[in-house]
Amino acid sequence: MSEEANKKQYSADSIQALEGMEHVRMRPSMYIGDVGVRGLHHLVYEVVDNSIDEAMAGYCDKIEVTINEDNSITTEDNGRGIPVDLHKKEGVSALEVVMTKIGAGGKFDKDSYKVSGGLHGVGVSCVNALSTRLKATVYRDGKIWEQEYERGKSLYPVKSVGESKETGTIVTFVPDDTIFTQTTEYNYETLSNRMRELAYLNKGITIRLTDKRNKDEKGEFISETFHSEEGLKEFIKFLDGNREPLIQNVVSMEGEKNGIPVEVAMVYNTGYSENLHSYVNNINTHEGGTHLSGFRRGLTTTLKKYADNSGMLDKLKFEISGDDFREGLTAIVSVKVAEPQFEGQTKTKLGNREVTSAVSQAVSEMLTDYLEENPDDAKQIVEKVKLAAQARHAAAKAREMVQRKNPMSVGGLPGKLSDCSEQDPTKCEVFLVEGDSAGGTAKQGRDRNFQAILPLRGKILNVEKAMQHKVFENEEIKNIYTALGVTIGTEEDSKALNLDKLRYHKVVIMCDADVDGSHIETLILTFFFRYMRELIEGGHVYIATPPLYLVKKGAKKRYAWNDKDRDAINAEMGGGAGIQRYKGLGEMNAEQLWDTTMNPDFRKLRQVQIDNATESDRIFSMLMGDEVPPRREFIEKNAVYANIDV
Repeated sequence: MSEEANKKQYSADSIQALEGMEHVRMRPSMYIGDVGVRGLHHLVYEVVDNSIDEAMAGYCDKIEVTINEDNSITTEDNGRGIPVDLHKKEGVSALEVVMTKIGAGGKFDKDSYKVSGGLHGVGVSCVNALSTRLKATVYRDGKIWEQEYERGKSLYPVKSVGESKETGTIVTFVPDDTIFTQTTEYNYETLSNRMRELAYLNKGITIRLTDKRNKDEKGEFISETFHSEEGLKEFIKFLDGNREPLIQNVVSMEGEKNGIPVEVAMVYNTGYSENLHSYVNNINTHEGGTHLSGFRRGLTTTLKKYADNSGMLDKLKFEISGDDFREGLTAIVSVKVAEPQFEGQTKTKLGNREVTSAVSQAVSEMLTDYLEENPDDAKQIVEKVKLAAQARHAAAKAREMVQRKNPMSVGGLPGKLSDCSEQDPTKCEVFLVEGDSAGGTAKQGRDRNFQAILPLRGKILNVEKAMQHKVFENEEIKNIYTALGVTIGTEEDSKALNLDKLRYHKVVIMCDADVDGSHIETLILTFFFRYMRELIEGGHVYIATPPLYLVKKGAKKRYAWNDKDRDAINAEMGGGAGIQRYKGLGEMNAEQLWDTTMNPDFRKLRQVQIDNATESDRIFSMLMGDEVPPRREFIEKNAVYANIDV
């Protein structure tokens, strides 16, 4: 069928209504994950996915996303426009069906879209149901069509409001604050990261993000335009920009294998972490799946064959494992699958078996050609693999030491750990506390029934710059592993964490509210992100928020967590209040620490979440890696938010 004929096929008959809308407002988390910050931003992604589908089908190359002054969102594309003609089965305009029927859309019709983005396929109708108001404007068939809705229900039939030769769709929506009770304020950086990611994953399209709530030095609205001509190749350069390259070239390929579009880009750096990012239909599959298995298989077999044939491994005393080939590797695998099957706890693990061989074959062909054409790079890679094998052998011994019980402590637990009496892990929490002094206060102030305390001596190892065996040999890190009760993976997957025996379901990082405390928090978070990511993904990691001030006047005393609160409390007390600045946890007595930071009824815990794995990877490598210029630039840009103790 010709492209023109395909275009004509996208009509009201292409729209299939799968089920009703009755449960969306009652059970929103079933459709968008949660009704917190993540779910709020997911609404934008659902609408943008429709535009991306048009781009992948070849009908759209410009997408605009605007955060309006009132925190409403407007998305606009130059695609074909949602069909507006009568839907035979539903008896109303196809636009109304798309906007008011859950699961309705052209992506369920294979003649309209071979591949579509998005994970759950709930579509824009879900966004409509969770918005106080939504307006859809469609440019199609020489006319401008319009319909408005309140909480998912149309206010009037689709009507023509003008004429135009343009095509496309504009959607403006206001999130319902009775659903999103935590916040309805959009974070520019969160949306920016996702739009950048989409531009890299769909080369050739232009995505513009504008924030009408804020202006720059020139008095213009904050805005960014994302466009990529090289796709994943540019994405890799962006992600690995903070690391020292081992080879100068990005190894990449793009093509179709067994009917599956596959795009791969990879590069080696001098670091020790493995950074693999995988996507299916533009969704970051952070749990991996068959496409990642295919990449690993293709990489390992091809590199091992080359290394064996070159004779460079002849004198090596240890067997090479898959991990060795991936040390210092940053790679992105993106596949487009017509009917993806997702598995895993968060439904972000690809299960389609046919994808494994397609990706493996693509990677094998790509690498074989590259190694033959670039012998110097090939030698560098194999030498790094050899060093990784030697380090892994040392790490295996260190890992055994971590798992082995310490005869000097009771029950194999670290001697410094003050455990709790509760045996149910779901009710237990452990505080990782900076220093013995604060640790002593925390031990006195805690509730011994369910709160455990593990003091950490000084600043733990920066794992971003350390080889794996050095990490496992570090005393403080060994104590964390042992206290938590988790086991470390096998040599084949050396960092995989088994959470079955996790002893505390809340792991709370509690440091001083100063620059040093923030640095220690970042070091611990870097360790968790690189070696215990499952702990973060499981929602087990939190950061305690101790107050900065005690405001006291007569018998009245209140705590303040920032300067604004301090001034407001002082004003409420009539001014002239005595203000004590806490520079560290050790300055509080046990009762104060309990009241402000540890008591579940009053404390402020911040849960650590990974909203964007690729951006988190880039930020950690920038903050904790060897490259100074990107870190300096970051500090200069964000210095306005810093609290400096002089």
